[in-house]
Parts: sequence; structure tokens; C-alpha cells
Amino acid sequence: MPIQDEALLSARERVHALARVAGARVIETHISWVLLGPELAWKIKKPVHLPFVDYASLQARRHFCEEEVRLNRRLAPSLYLGVTRITGTPNSPQLDGEGPVLEYAVRMRRFAPGALFCEKADAGELGAGDVDELAALLAGFHQNAPRADAASGFAGAPQRRQAALAALEGARPLMDDAAHAALMAWLEAEAVVLTPLWTARLADGHVRECHGDLHLANVVRLEGGVAAFDGIEFEPALRWIDVLDDIAFVVMDLCAHQRRDLCFRFLNAWLDVTGDHAGLPALRFAVVYRALVRAQVEQLRSPGSQAARRYLDTALAWTAPGNARLFITHGLPGSGKTFASQRIVEREGAIRLRSDVERKRLHGLAMLEDSRAKGMDLYQADATERTYTHLFAVARTVLQAGYPVVLDAAFLRRAERDQAHALALALGVPFCIVDCEAPLDVLRARLLARRGDASEADATVLDRLRETAEPLSARERAYAQAPPAG
Repeated sequence: MPIQDEALLSARERVHALARVAGARVIETHISWVLLGPELAWKIKKPVHLPFVDYASLQARRHFCEEEVRLNRRLAPSLYLGVTRITGTPNSPQLDGEGPVLEYAVRMRRFAPGALFCEKADAGELGAGDVDELAALLAGFHQNAPRADAASGFAGAPQRRQAALAALEGARPLMDDAAHAALMAWLEAEAVVLTPLWTARLADGHVRECHGDLHLANVVRLEGGVAAFDGIEFEPALRWIDVLDDIAFVVMDLCAHQRRDLCFRFLNAWLDVTGDHAGLPALRFAVVYRALVRAQVEQLRSPGSQAARRYLDTALAWTAPGNARLFITHGLPGSGKTFASQRIVEREGAIRLRSDVERKRLHGLAMLEDSRAKGMDLYQADATERTYTHLFAVARTVLQAGYPVVLDAAFLRRAERDQAHALALALGVPFCIVDCEAPLDVLRARLLARRGDASEADATVLDRLRETAEPLSARERAYAQAPPAG
């Protein structure tokens, strides 16, 4: 028997002996065993040496247990309790007992059944609040994560291309020759187009120490909030990635679970905080790659399974050309523009640019930061002009990437609406004005009741805008529609 097989057999026997002592149930994966006790869980790494991981020595397994705790405490601090020593004898192992160390394990707190995002999605219980909280968690995490040096060798264009093609080959048993050829041609062509963007993003610091495996089975609702666990510890290249690639896993898996509405809600919530719209041309490639990774994993777990085919279908769907079109909102503060634009985001799979958010970003403020407390007036004419210029520039990038765009702004001046229409005409995409209206007393009441929103428009701003607003012309009415119902 080969040495590795003998070590694996001996370790398996020790794990099952330990499970009997701890009153735990054993779950086995290709690189670890997990012991599930009533309140705690222990993750033990297998003594294996595979192409992507080397756990062969006890010293290596201790190191990677410590790394797993360190890395996962970033996004799930309440779950990761530390590293446990397994002592005793091979036939009578103990947790943190006396004697020499036989093995190490990651000690974790268990969570309630049904709390995983994949479980909640399958049960129809995953909601807007869940994905909003996840987006906020990840946005803060990504903004503060260590950045890779451009010379690190992480996430370069050749590595990205090679990783995607390897995932394609891993999922090869699921597809016929035509699908395989089509996916390969698409990946190769996109890699050529995206190489300058990938290179620039690495140089600009968008490659950071991320989670690396953010599918929905690694995201959980805990009593204290949403957490992401089981990030990649064994291979730095799998976690030192572009932040857009990290969130692409969530985007992909929400789509695979038939929640496209929540997928784009999540994406837009993350973008509102990070402002990383410039990376969107690379999102399709990242989603296709992540879908192929999961297709490969599910194929290894259960050849030809429905889950494996679902991920392959997701990969194929994201290679389809985009359906770019431009929506703008029109209306006074409090008229429901943001509510209407959120509906369009979820219905159309659109990217929303909110003037209130981008206005603050241009002035170095977070979207919920109070500009007046800093003595700033962001609603002056020059600030508004600068905001619209920025909105149009970002919208151009996103439209050219193939996504519908919603510009959530007042658009009270005809010149601003004409600029938006001119952008749509220049790019050859459909144009629509979402006309939002409400009685004056309703507008005032909504502004008085508004809390926790990026907009700082109050009754004074409302009155100022009412005086300068230019109604839609007959020509513009041809492009106008009422806000989505609901």
C-alpha cells in the first residue's frame, strides 16, 4: 500500500474513533473530515498531497489549520474558535488532552440547520435584507483587504485565462462538443479583450486577499448577522484575486439558484459602497469561470447531477450578448425615483447609478455620510453639473459592457435629459424616461420622514428644484413610462 494511502487509512480510523468519543457525526470531503457535535464542529485535514494542496505532513496541517482560523475570522469571527490538538492514542484519541499531538483540527461553533444561503434560497426564504447585509459585509471587507503587489504574480492575465480553461476542462464531461467548443472560443476571445483591464486592475490595487470561495453554501445567517466562512486557506493564488472575481461567485450562485433579482440587487448594493463600476466589463468572464468551477465540483461529487448541469447552464447563459438599454428617472425629491429604479434593477438585471450616492463619492463622502455636518452644500449648480458628467461617463462604460443602466437622478432640466438621450443614440441602445410624480404634500411628508438614505434633499432643496424644473416635452413624452408597479 502506498505511504499516502496508508496514512490516510490510519487517519480515517482515528477520526472515526474520535467521533465516537465526541459524540459527533462525520462528514467527509476530498480534502478533510468534519466532525459535527451538538454545539461544536471540528475540521480535520486529510494527510494528502494533491496538485492543488499539500497536507502530507503534520506540520503542514497545523499551519493550514492556523491559516484557516486566521483568514475566516475576517468574515465569520463568531464561528472560528481556534485550533484544537488531538492527543491520546490512535485507538483512544482525545480533544486537547495530555500527551503528544496526533493531529490538529479547526474548532468551530455550529449554526442552525437551514441557515445557509443556499438552503434559504432553495426554501424560498432568502430575502432582500439578506443580500443587502451580505453586500455591505463584503464591500467593507474588500475595501480594507490587503492589496497584492503588481509583481506578486497573482491574478495576472495569463493566470486568469489558464484558470478558466482548466475549469472548463474540469466540467468537460457535462457538455457536448459544440458547447465545449463554444465556451472555449468565448473564454479565449474574452481573455484577449480583457487583458488590458485585468493588467490595469492589478496595477491599481484591485487584487486583494479575498475569501476565494463565496458560493451560497459558504454564506450563513447567524443570530448576530450574516457571515461568510470556509474561505480558501490552502492556496494563496485562489484568494489573492480581484475583488470583482470574489463577488462574482455570489452573483453567479444567486443566478444559478434562480434568483436573478437578488443577484442584481446584491451587485448594485456592493457597487454603491465600492464604486467599482469600472470593473464591470470583466464581470461576465468572472461569472462564467465561477459557474464552471462549481459545475466541476458538483460533477466530481455526483456525476451528471442536476446541480452540475445547473451551473453549466449558468455559465452558458452568461456568455450570451448583453441587452443594454438606458433608463433615466425624472421627478422631484420624494417622488419615488429610487424605489422605482430598484424595481427596474431587479426586473431587468440592470446597473443603477444613483446621483445621491455618486454626488457624495465625488466629494469624498460615503453614501450615508452627512455633508452638511462638514459644511458642504452638494446641491449647488456646479456640484450637480459635475455629478451628471460623472453619471454619463460611468453609464457609457457599463452600457458598452452590455448591461442595462438606470440613472437614478432628478433629470429636471431638459438639457440633462437631452444628454442622456444623446448617449443612448450614440451607443445605439433603447432609451426610456421613468416619470415619477406625487402631490406636493406627499413629497414634503416623505422628505420629513426620510432616514438612513443617501439623499439629503429637504424641503428647501425641493422648493429650489420646483422653481427650476422643466416639464417633459411632447417629444420626451414618447419615451416616458410610469414607474413599475408593486
